[in-house]
Amino acid sequence: MSPPEPLGSGIHPPTSDSPSTRTHPSGQPAAGAREEFLRGVLAEIPLLLGVVPFGLIYGVIAIQSGLTPATAQGASAVVFAGSSQFVMSQLVAGGASGVVIVVSIAAINLRHALYSASLAPHLAHLSAGWKALLAYLLTDEAYAVSIGHLEADGPRVHRHFFLLGAGLTLWASWQASTALGLFVGARVPAAWSLEFTLPLMFIAIVVSQLKDRAGIAAALVAGGLAVALRGLPLGLGVLLAAVAGILAGSALERREA
Repeated sequence: MSPPEPLGSGIHPPTSDSPSTRTHPSGQPAAGAREEFLRGVLAEIPLLLGVVPFGLIYGVIAIQSGLTPATAQGASAVVFAGSSQFVMSQLVAGGASGVVIVVSIAAINLRHALYSASLAPHLAHLSAGWKALLAYLLTDEAYAVSIGHLEADGPRVHRHFFLLGAGLTLWASWQASTALGLFVGARVPAAWSLEFTLPLMFIAIVVSQLKDRAGIAAALVAGGLAVALRGLPLGLGVLLAAVAGILAGSALERREA
């Protein structure tokens, strides 16, 4: 099968003579780019049940915070990070400076550095353009459904298309739900209390990844500390809890090895 056409300037999948396209020792046939892409789309769809209401709520809050529709929609396209966009809206409403807003968003999104580090070995063969595109589309949800697939045994030549499909599916739903929240979300009755969908979404992501004692320990430590440190500024409580959870899980994993 010949390689697919490039997705854009500077973004090229591996060529047919790339080391990543060699036959895998397992003898499993490599899935095509389209098949991997569709798998990623289908894997992401169940999580949209939590993402869409979250995006709608963001649109409503953004307008109430004083952001213009263009600015709020632009934030969804450029920042593309729900929690950071909520914080940004609150800081704008409170009259915070640009420096405080940027530092706060950076602190909240530091967890993406951990995601990137775990994905890097599986995407090392890609061009800089591919890596930039997938980095932009990387979210909690896209990572959650993709990491297991990328780590699985078998041919890997087109597996990055799985992450592409998952990321684009979430991106499109986030843009659409933001627009819906901006223009018609204010009509949603407050009694619906859609805010509960956010924690439920993250609970679903975490539970699906708990496959051993080390993972359970990491989740319990991180979850407990996140609650205990919730009063820290700039979202540092979440970051510190994540680091502590990783250390706890790693320590238990080494002890059991």
